[in-house]
Amino acid sequence: MAAGLPDGLPDPQGAADLADYIGLLDRLRVWGGDPSFRDLAKRVGPLLRPAQQVSKSTIADMFQPGRRRLNLDLVVGVVRALGLDEATVGQWHTACVRVHAQAKTGGSGAVGVFGQLPTDLATFTGRHEELARLVSAATDPGDGDAARTVVISAIEGMAGVGKTQLAVHAAHELVRAGHFADVQLHVNLRGFDPDLPPADPSAVLEAFLRQLAVPAQQIPAGMDERAVMYRDRMRNRQALVLLDNAADEDQVRDLIPAGPTCLVLITSRRSLAGLDGVTPHLLDTFSDAEALELLARITGPDRVAAEPEAAARIVDYCDRLPLAVALTAARLRSRPAWTLAQLADRLQTSRLETLRAGGRAIRPVFDLSYRDLTEPLQRVFRLLGRHPGPDFTPEVVAALANIPVTAAEDALEQLLDENLVRQSKPGRFELHDLLRAYALETAAEDSDAEGPAALERLARWFLCSASNAARAMKAKVLPERADAGDVAPLAFDSHAAALSWLDAEHENLDAVHRAAADAKLYEPTWQLPVVLAHYRNLRFHRVDSIEAHLLGAEAARARDDKTVAAWNLLGAATAMTAMGRYEEQDALITESLQLYQEADDPRGQSWALLELGRLNNTRQRAADAIEPLERSITLNADDRRHVMACQVNIGVTYYELGDVKAAYDHTERALDAARECGDQRAECILLSNLGDLNLELDRADRAHALYAEQQQVAQQVGDRDQYGRGLAGLGTALRAMGRLDEARSSWEAAYAVLAEIGSPRAGQVRELIRAADEDHPADSRTH
Repeated sequence: MAAGLPDGLPDPQGAADLADYIGLLDRLRVWGGDPSFRDLAKRVGPLLRPAQQVSKSTIADMFQPGRRRLNLDLVVGVVRALGLDEATVGQWHTACVRVHAQAKTGGSGAVGVFGQLPTDLATFTGRHEELARLVSAATDPGDGDAARTVVISAIEGMAGVGKTQLAVHAAHELVRAGHFADVQLHVNLRGFDPDLPPADPSAVLEAFLRQLAVPAQQIPAGMDERAVMYRDRMRNRQALVLLDNAADEDQVRDLIPAGPTCLVLITSRRSLAGLDGVTPHLLDTFSDAEALELLARITGPDRVAAEPEAAARIVDYCDRLPLAVALTAARLRSRPAWTLAQLADRLQTSRLETLRAGGRAIRPVFDLSYRDLTEPLQRVFRLLGRHPGPDFTPEVVAALANIPVTAAEDALEQLLDENLVRQSKPGRFELHDLLRAYALETAAEDSDAEGPAALERLARWFLCSASNAARAMKAKVLPERADAGDVAPLAFDSHAAALSWLDAEHENLDAVHRAAADAKLYEPTWQLPVVLAHYRNLRFHRVDSIEAHLLGAEAARARDDKTVAAWNLLGAATAMTAMGRYEEQDALITESLQLYQEADDPRGQSWALLELGRLNNTRQRAADAIEPLERSITLNADDRRHVMACQVNIGVTYYELGDVKAAYDHTERALDAARECGDQRAECILLSNLGDLNLELDRADRAHALYAEQQQVAQQVGDRDQYGRGLAGLGTALRAMGRLDEARSSWEAAYAVLAEIGSPRAGQVRELIRAADEDHPADSRTH
């Protein structure tokens, strides 16, 4: 590079010929902020002598690699418009005159000069693992067939993820290490250019051949003949070919040499999996550390160190996308009076508008990817921006867009190939946060009814699928449910399958419920908390359950729907059982009972009385528990499951009152009822209760057998709290049988399970272990 040129500025003196000069001019445009040809035309016109109006197409034609000559005045105008000083403008003028003179004689003027790589930016950050994989693939092709073929590495990823910078840096690393020293070729294939069509492979081959010292008059006219000559000229050369910004496989297929001494690096926003012999390298966003490092390199390490929390917010709002971080950092660098906190606040309120610097912005980068999608695919992409949850499956997309599941699968595969969605795990996809914001903005193209209709379809589909899951788990389900719409809800053939789906979709279900409540969708707002109550209790998602039930109750109150409001208030109270919020729980149960009475709903009253009996037991008010429980049975005697729950709690009450025999009888009756209903979770709890009672009655062998049976049922229903409780009971039974070492091992296992899920029972088990250590200090172990 000529002395005195700014860092990263292309040097026109290195141009071997006219095609090379045009390539450098295009790199100068990128260096100058990558203005559009329309914007550049507006800048150039007033700089000409005399000033005149210049069209966008005139400027665009200047950058076509196959041109035979350039208008020197326009070249000078473009260079001036990009902000260079007059001395540097003179260098570009001189180089332009020289390459035109060489073109007339048919010579390159620089035979053997093949240094065509773009500048390796000083701000290149991170990517250590990705770089190592690229270098390893280039330098260690392996044995057998792999060592006898050209190495092709395709760096793929979403717009702005840093594909070109990684490819350029890898190329420079390899050349600096002495690899591919004979030839380095580079071309921007313009696969996603805002103003120009993708580069013609035939024109690229012509430019490559000229850079390989083939005189212009000897270059064949046809593309096939050019490709043959190109492969011949590259044979046995240590050559690196960088094909940047490829549109698809067809564009690059004839630009790949055949020899094993060559390396081809390709970058593309699209998947190039259809290219023979290619090794894909999917590039993801930065880690937090890499994003912060880039922010510090461009903005200045002192500013980042002075506001670490604001810097972390900026990185988070950029979602670690390298281009977004770089634009934000460049904007901060140009505004030394701004604090990082001020920019973070701007990003919080308007991300896509704020992510810009000079003439560059993030939105046009995304526009290029979106523009090339078909209209149906654009619609699916826009609707994904409306999905309130963190990820989605083909079935979710089908419900959102009201299309068949097979069509949703095809759409996701196409968007994955375009790197507009990413696959988080098999069958599950997600949007980068900035692409989500962009998709939501583009949804302004839709009719006013499209968004609400999509959310309603989604909420109904989730509600019906969750109802089917609850039914498969033998949980309480709604007597009626909403129509799922045209896309069939999921069905489940086992408890395990239903539980697995609920685990995977829990965050989505929570997000969809909140969105439904905000949109005043009544049925999903009040029904989803009820349908999910059993699952959330099973998985200790009690805070989520309480908040969801209270949203449902609020929606019901707004409609003066007393029964529904009471149902959700009671659900919230039930979720509070293990949280010690007794006063709130009491108030909710009392309000629920009053609403059921006003609605003349005896079944509802029976549920409220059941919860009141449970609460009195929990608060050690056993004397006040039996009356509401017995009244509850009277009001709802036909419901076998309800009677079972009442019998359980009456048994607990008698135990608290010291009547172990009565407690045993009621608990045994409740177990029979649970098995009749097929309620495995209730069966699991009751087996533990009977084990506890047998210990009270000095029947350790019987207690041991019951706890062992309980373990099997707890595993089947996936209830880790009950599984830990059974392990603890098993340990107590073993201690009573004199098997102390086995007892301690069982308690240790119980503690591990219960502590992991945050169960309050963990502390009780820890005390059992501590007491055992004190009784048998020789056998004690550190805990």
